[in-house]
Amino acid sequence: MDATIKRIDSPNCRLDTILDIVKGPDFPTGGLVLGNKGIIDAFTTGRGKVVVRSKVEIEKEKNRNLIVVTEIPYDIVKVNIVKKIDEIRIDKKIDGITEVRDESDKDGLRIVIETKKDANTDLILNYLYKNSELQTTYNYNMVAIVNRRPKLLSILEILDAYIAHFKEVITNRTEFDLAHAKARYHIVEGLIKAISILDDVIKTIRRSKNKSDAEDNLVKEFGFTKEQATAIVTLQLYRLSNTDIELLENELKNLNIIINALTKILSDEEELKRVMKDELRNIKKEYDTPRKTVITEEEAEIKIDMEAMIPKEDVIVLVTKDGYVKRTSKRSYNANPEEPLLKEGDYTIGLFEQNTLDTLLLFTNLGNYLYLPVHEIPDIKWKMLGKHISNIIKIEESEQIISAIPINDFDKKLDIVIASKGGMIKKTLLNEFKVSRYSKPISCMKLKDSDEVVNAFIGNYNDIYVSTNSGYGLWFDINEVPESGIKSSGVKSINLKGDFVVSAFNFSKDDEYLTVFTDKGTAKRIKLLEIEKQSRAKRGIMILREVKSNPHNVIKTFITRNKSNFGIKTEGKIEYIKSAIIPISDRYKTGAGLTKDKVLDVFELQNISKEEDIKEEVIVENEIKEVKKEPKQISLLEIDDELSKIDNILF
Repeated sequence: MDATIKRIDSPNCRLDTILDIVKGPDFPTGGLVLGNKGIIDAFTTGRGKVVVRSKVEIEKEKNRNLIVVTEIPYDIVKVNIVKKIDEIRIDKKIDGITEVRDESDKDGLRIVIETKKDANTDLILNYLYKNSELQTTYNYNMVAIVNRRPKLLSILEILDAYIAHFKEVITNRTEFDLAHAKARYHIVEGLIKAISILDDVIKTIRRSKNKSDAEDNLVKEFGFTKEQATAIVTLQLYRLSNTDIELLENELKNLNIIINALTKILSDEEELKRVMKDELRNIKKEYDTPRKTVITEEEAEIKIDMEAMIPKEDVIVLVTKDGYVKRTSKRSYNANPEEPLLKEGDYTIGLFEQNTLDTLLLFTNLGNYLYLPVHEIPDIKWKMLGKHISNIIKIEESEQIISAIPINDFDKKLDIVIASKGGMIKKTLLNEFKVSRYSKPISCMKLKDSDEVVNAFIGNYNDIYVSTNSGYGLWFDINEVPESGIKSSGVKSINLKGDFVVSAFNFSKDDEYLTVFTDKGTAKRIKLLEIEKQSRAKRGIMILREVKSNPHNVIKTFITRNKSNFGIKTEGKIEYIKSAIIPISDRYKTGAGLTKDKVLDVFELQNISKEEDIKEEVIVENEIKEVKKEPKQISLLEIDDELSKIDNILF
């Protein structure tokens, strides 16, 4: 109000003066306004936002800390705040809150948030400010109708528009009052004249035929106006006393004063401004209300240390082929050593020991990956079925999880290698997979036509093996795959001729066999020593003899050791076998029969792995080739040949 009056006095008053006036003194508050930037933006541009935070105190007791809320922002429902904070406590979205209760009474508002003694109250408060109505934002958008058009106004433009409107209102009101006063003045003049010739007026009225005729006769004989004649005819007789004549004369004097005052307002600009200011002061006096908030210098931006907010815990993370995920406490896992509950026909593709601060990367067949912080994976008991990934991150109906990689540090000097069914392969630095927004799948490989990703893995070792459906395989060095961006298509891994890739993986010097499974239910192991290492993008060498009368197609291959175990998925069931019973054969045999049913899929049974198993540096020397030169391998070959003969007899 003072700013409006000041604007009337001086159209060039500065904005900072108005801001000082608007800020005013500090009064008992209804919360805290954080900073004045939003206010300045609102006043200078017409658009801004004001952040208001609840008034909070920290009370320390013997075994706990209390966060006590004594004032909340305007128009916020207290019950909703208590309910929201209690939901955060129940869902364990932040660690440290033990109880929340409403202790408000006749003495005032009081919400008590009880925390653990060692809890970080600042962190908890920041989280609650961000995720509940303890802190709220009021958006300021001053659009007003000016000259019959909507317009966004600054505070100075608002004042100018209001002053112009207020001036118009007072002017119109004054003109109306002046016209009304002049009309009454005219009537009073007629009444006084009529009383001075009262006898003649009465005679004229008595000889008239009716009211209308009486009015006409008064106008004709005495020179009254039509309005005066009407007032005289309707005048009651008791009003003709001397007292009423005096009242009429006094009224005439008052009307004359009013008319002169109203005329001065309309003719004198300074008088008009004086009236405007007096009326604004009266409005302020009647409706003046002290501010209930305090404007502070504190910034509205909330910074939350996510790692400090997450309860640190070592957990077991499980991922299945059908896309079910869960995390389980070590206690639940150790108490139930048996196999976890899975849907029929489903199997585990990832079993990891991680911390809740770690991340799990899930790669899909459509060239995407899902960024999944471990603490956001549903905490489910080991015996219970996990939750489908689509309930956490929406994926397409045809999208399937093909591999899972646990990550505890994105700054490690590691590469993620991705291979596709169409024979493409790429290598991308691990730190490119770190994101801050992960509510939907993120592209990691540009695929052509109907191509799909067959595997994604950490490039721990120097050697990569790619095998195809028609029985060809290619072993090449990982350094032949150039580094590329996260959305690139990659380079050719193997030269295909009407064929497609079924497996691609990285292997180490400790691995011994290439294990081959076919769709006819046969399998065999080939010693890695019998396979020649070549260059990338070649046709590769045959790892399965072509049988034209009864063709066998490779369904999966694995680089394994003697202790590996496999699951063979057929229609309606899954059979489990040990690697040791699979015969060791040369590259041209079809292998021994393991099942008579058509094989749909083959997988290697998962053991719990840790992030420490992922090495940061790639092995430079191909140590498998060096093993080939060691004379000790000759005696082992002879032993393996004997075992192969025994296995062939069994099958």
